[in-house]
Order: sequence, then structure tokens, then C-alpha cells
Amino acid sequence: MNATNAIAPLKLPAGGSTPPRPALVATGTRAAFQARSRRTLELTWTAMKSPTTAAGALIVVLILGVALFAPLIVSANTLDAYQMPRDWQNLNAPPGTPGHLLGTTADGGDVLYGIVWGARSSIQLALTVVFFVVVIGVLYGSIAAVLGGRCDEYMMRVVDVFQSIPELIFALAIAGTLGPSLRNIIIALVVTNWTPFARLIRGEVLLVKQFEFVDAARVLGDRQWRIYLRDILPNAMTPIIVLATMTLGKAVLTGATLSFLGLAEVGLAEWGNLVAAGQQGLLAGYWWAATFGGGMVFLWALACNLVGDGLRDVFDPRGGTR
Repeated sequence: MNATNAIAPLKLPAGGSTPPRPALVATGTRAAFQARSRRTLELTWTAMKSPTTAAGALIVVLILGVALFAPLIVSANTLDAYQMPRDWQNLNAPPGTPGHLLGTTADGGDVLYGIVWGARSSIQLALTVVFFVVVIGVLYGSIAAVLGGRCDEYMMRVVDVFQSIPELIFALAIAGTLGPSLRNIIIALVVTNWTPFARLIRGEVLLVKQFEFVDAARVLGDRQWRIYLRDILPNAMTPIIVLATMTLGKAVLTGATLSFLGLAEVGLAEWGNLVAAGQQGLLAGYWWAATFGGGMVFLWALACNLVGDGLRDVFDPRGGTR
């Protein structure tokens, strides 16, 4: 989006005199921020008019609601809210069993509890991973783009090294080395997912640096870091928002895969753990634990991708629907 077309004209004070430079810059910054915010809301609303994007957003909101109101849906385990309670009198109980609406696992874990409180674990994982990969990626890629030259070249070669390693194998090696826990899965996913953000923000910063409003800020005498924070970064963040939305789904999917492979705490209420607990009983006809757990992973990943695709269609200036 070209910010030169979005900034409202500045109003001169009474008498026609030119305002002081700090006041001029502050007024221009407020006008640019308001224009960007208004345009972002308009484009987001346009994206929500797509049935698939709206459906994805609805699924995301519903799952977030389940995670937020988990204590109201299923009472928390008194020993540890994130550990599935066990009913040793009902092993592999089918859905509809009294006290176990969605059945139990082979060791008596309540499937409904794993779904509801697993939503909290999985979404906490996704939000934490996305927060850190965005911060690290944007900071790293921006430094490379702003400094340029040999520094940019060397920093991007580091990104190439990270991206040359198969992502799942890299994450599996890190989580396996650190030991089975949700925290270590988060660390592994952050290490393996920050590079796309660094590469993307670097390209966007290099592009925005060529715009006329950046040259105008330099002519006004602004410092380089102020130009970056006020003029370049806000206009380079749109693709990052789209990528972050899709990474929310990818993080849960990869995290569930690592949990399925035994790299999360035993008994943790988490969707991947639920699939792992139920997969051994599939051949014996005990389908519910793996099916419901896997279904939640599928719904979340699908919903995030639908929303991300919809946002990309309207935010990408090269898209045909914008």
C-alpha cells in the first residue's frame, strides 16, 4: 500500500504560517496512522465478505471461546488443570458413556477434557510461537535490510542455513535433545519458524525504503531509526500479519505432531497427545480419542489457513481481487 496516497493533507494554523517542524511531523504521523488503521479495517472487512474466510474466522472464534471458557465447560482437574483426569473404571469407554460424553482413552483419560483443555494448551503454544517468531524475524530481517551491504549478505546466509534443514526433523532433534515438555516444543518451533519472517520483512523493508515518503522524511532531517519505526515498518507489516495468521495453524499442527511422537508431558491435555493416546486402539475399533483429537487439529489448521488466504487476497497489491 502506498502511504503517500493515504496521508491526509496537513492543516496550517490560522494566519497561514508554517507550523514548527516537530508539530508538522507529529501531525503527519497521526494522519498516516489513522489512514493506515482505517484502510486496514476496510480491507479486513472486505476479506470477511468471502464465505470461506468468514467460515474460517467463525471456527477460530469458536475454538478460542472453548479455550477461554474451558473451566465453565469442563471442571478443572484439582491436581493439575492441564493433566487429563483418569477414570480407571472406564477404559476405552465409548462416546455417550455416563460422565464421559466423548468417551475415554485406553488409560481412562476423558476425551472431552482433552479436547477442551487441550484447546488451551494448543492455542497457548500457537500464540507463544507466533509472538516470538514475529519479534525475532522482524528484528533480524529489519537489521539486515537497514544496514545492507556485507552485514545483510552474511545475515541472510545464516537464514539460508536454517532453511536448508528439513523443518520437522530440525524441530524433532531440538525437542528430543531438550526433553519431553510443551515448553521445549515451543522452543523447537520458534527456532525452526523465524526465518520466513526474517526473509519476508527484509524484502518488504527494502521495497518500502524506495518510496517517496521515505525520501521526504530524510529531507526533513529525521534520524534513520525514526524513519524506520514511523514510516518503513508500519508499511511493511501487512505480509507479516498474513504469514503470522497461517503460522498459527502450522504451529498447532507441528506441535501436535511432536506431541504424538512422545515429546510432550505424559497425560498432558493437548490435541496431539490425545491422538497418540487413541492411535493404538484404532485397529481395535476404539476410534473416538484419535478422531476427535485429530479433528480439532485439522479444524484449527484449516481455519487459520482460510483466514490467512482471505487476508492475503485483499492485502496483496498484486492480487487480482484487491
